[in-house]
Amino acid sequence: MSETAPPLHPASIEEQLLAALGTLLPPPPGASAATQALLQGYLGAVRVHPAQVTALQAELLRELAILWSSAAANPSPADPADPWSVPFFALARDQHRILQAWTERLIALLDLPPAPRRAARFALRRWVEAADPANRLATNPMALAAALGSGGTSLARGLANLRADLEEGRIAMSAPGAFEPGRALAITPGAVVHENAIAQMIRYAPLTPKVGARPLLMVPPFINKYYVLDLRPANSFVRFALEQGLQVFMVSWRNATPALAGASWEDYLRLGVLEALDVTNALCATRAANVLGYCVGGTLAACAATVDAAAGRRRWHSLTLLATLLDFSDPGEVSVYVDEDYVAACERDAERGCLVPGARLAAAFASLRARELVWHFVQHRYLLGETPRPFDLLHWNNDATNLPGRLYAWYLRACYLENRLREPGRERLLGQPVDFGSLRLPAYVLAARDDHIVPWRSAYAGARLLGRPPRFVLGESGHVAGVVNPPAPGRRGWWGNGGALPADPAAWLDAALHRDGSWWHDWAAWIAPLAGRRVPAPVSPGSPAHPVIEPAPGRYVRESARAAADAHQSQPKE
Repeated sequence: MSETAPPLHPASIEEQLLAALGTLLPPPPGASAATQALLQGYLGAVRVHPAQVTALQAELLRELAILWSSAAANPSPADPADPWSVPFFALARDQHRILQAWTERLIALLDLPPAPRRAARFALRRWVEAADPANRLATNPMALAAALGSGGTSLARGLANLRADLEEGRIAMSAPGAFEPGRALAITPGAVVHENAIAQMIRYAPLTPKVGARPLLMVPPFINKYYVLDLRPANSFVRFALEQGLQVFMVSWRNATPALAGASWEDYLRLGVLEALDVTNALCATRAANVLGYCVGGTLAACAATVDAAAGRRRWHSLTLLATLLDFSDPGEVSVYVDEDYVAACERDAERGCLVPGARLAAAFASLRARELVWHFVQHRYLLGETPRPFDLLHWNNDATNLPGRLYAWYLRACYLENRLREPGRERLLGQPVDFGSLRLPAYVLAARDDHIVPWRSAYAGARLLGRPPRFVLGESGHVAGVVNPPAPGRRGWWGNGGALPADPAAWLDAALHRDGSWWHDWAAWIAPLAGRRVPAPVSPGSPAHPVIEPAPGRYVRESARAAADAHQSQPKE
């Protein structure tokens, strides 16, 4: 006789949820430093502005007292169409709104330098977002209504979703199983024509009878996977480039295995960018290629270009940088994670041969937009028991990658902590000085206005480091949506100027013209003459020296972070 499952109890569900979130959402790096900055700022305000702090506290208590007395004496009638209008839930929601507004006034009172102020604001925002009553079963009327209406089935589904996410080590943001590379995503036809221990390289099949003789090599970020540039056919930047008659190649980074934990930034330069560039030029019988880099892939590509410039090698014809930092003076919200203590800990991990788990990186980035990328799914996936809808960008966002500990530690210190790439000759890579001013080739730089990872003014500052003024374009939206913005009616617009880049980015923006629609067409018009003469499209992707290894998208992009962390593969080839 089978045992009857114990009934679900709200308190038990809350306990399980809180315990699980501690596993799924570990405190992000820098969280303790952010809290310390907040505490120091508050104590400083108490010391310097005691009367203002006292007045601010009294103002909060007065607003809460008015709310509570009004709710007790004159409760508003509930609207059947609005579950939050029930007096108990309305009180919880309005109390949270008062606290949220009060924290903004508190931050304005703190006398802190820009970086600690940003950290303090981040700490308060994390607290405010987590304290939203919608995140708790007892104060979420929609979750309670769903539980009552389904006889508890919604809660059972939510707990099942929670357990599934615990097994995967991440919150599922898109319908599980709806996508995978090579099926629905990353399906642009092509072939892997080169690989080493760090990366594969894909050559895509042409979509036009004639193509530009000079190829385009794309270098995506090694955080997450390349197919952000090749999602579905309707929003694939790769496919768009092919439709313009370009020959397109793509670096596909390997999900780092334990054997790759010692791989360095220079290994990624040599094996990921420069080796791919050599193969690209060899397959197309060209001396120089056009290269496009996105996010940290752009930083890596620009570093590789300076190495070649210093060595007198002319393998680069043009450079496109999408949402890329070269000057890390203001690296955006990511800076709240990066301080000396955290970087030193990463360096100690690197010395022990540790990988940086993809799940940790994904959780850290999600915490920067916790309302949309964490708590939304807590409410809908766990409390309401819903399955998220299929969403290509969120599936890609969930498809995390491990990083070599050595690479990660160097990147944090050299770029985020010390900003060494900005100063000509301060950093040497592969034996050559890094000097972005040595890059006197045509360049196209895209920034995104609402980018919280690469602030557009910081991307603008990096553009001004180049030795030849680039075409600078500012797209609407954020770090991903501002880049993945295919031409279609009603799409996000962009600003362009076409002139010089003054020191003040605000002056550039004041003189820029806003245009509706995607920036993709502007880039296509810019790169068309750089692609060279039109030649018949190649029939075969490979050559005797570089034969086809396997069809696109290849093995590397399919390997999960968890599987890679458990694998034992060879070290990078010398």
